[in-house]
Amino acid sequence: DGIRDIGVTGVQTCALPICPGSAPTPLTTAARRAELLLGLGLDAVLVQPVDRAFIALSAEAFYREVLRTRLRATALVEGPDFRFGAGRTGDVGLLRSLCAADGVALEVVEPVTAAGDTVSSSRIRALVAAGDVAAAAALLTAPFRTTGTVVAGARRGAGLGFPTANLAEIATLVPGPGVYAARARVRDDGGSHVAAVHVGVNLTFGATVPTVEAHLVGFTGDLYGRALDVDFLERLRETRRFESADEIGRAHV
Repeated sequence: DGIRDIGVTGVQTCALPICPGSAPTPLTTAARRAELLLGLGLDAVLVQPVDRAFIALSAEAFYREVLRTRLRATALVEGPDFRFGAGRTGDVGLLRSLCAADGVALEVVEPVTAAGDTVSSSRIRALVAAGDVAAAAALLTAPFRTTGTVVAGARRGAGLGFPTANLAEIATLVPGPGVYAARARVRDDGGSHVAAVHVGVNLTFGATVPTVEAHLVGFTGDLYGRALDVDFLERLRETRRFESADEIGRAHV
């Protein structure tokens, strides 16, 4: 009701996977993706939940029921490898013929390339997993972000003079092990802070479970239970084992 005809730059659809267990770890949440897309000037972002009935739609039914009836699309933009409909039977050729019959404009956009390779989620995922967040950021519109809820940790950092916020409930990919320069934002107050982030197993204290720990430079206050956005800017070094807590303290002076 009240939906306007949607033009070329009017909408971005985001489908949620029906088999999340077999899907790769996402780079962003749906909410973050919508935030980024709207920041680029889109008028609207539609997040389409996917169930078995939805993926059973034929290519023609998807075009008619979703794109034309529900969204009232008057123009579409897709990549050359776009597939749609049950069994991925629909392709750009079929979409072009359906659009032509209805007078719907269709623009097929070639993939963006950088340094001779296609910019894709797989390429970004590989860079982030390898810890090369600076290279990933160069291919994105913003630094790679991880969001989590601050939980109680071993509290060793506080005793050494640089308390850390331990992040849990992280829904996205986490950069590979290392120490990173970052910027952290406390979600409920918008405060932004320079941060040093340790990702991986704490070798010095014999830990076996990898963690994400952020030290917010100059921050004072209670972060427990609060959501923290961490924008990874650059990998500074690999994780390492220190001989003692004193050596850790000297390394942070």
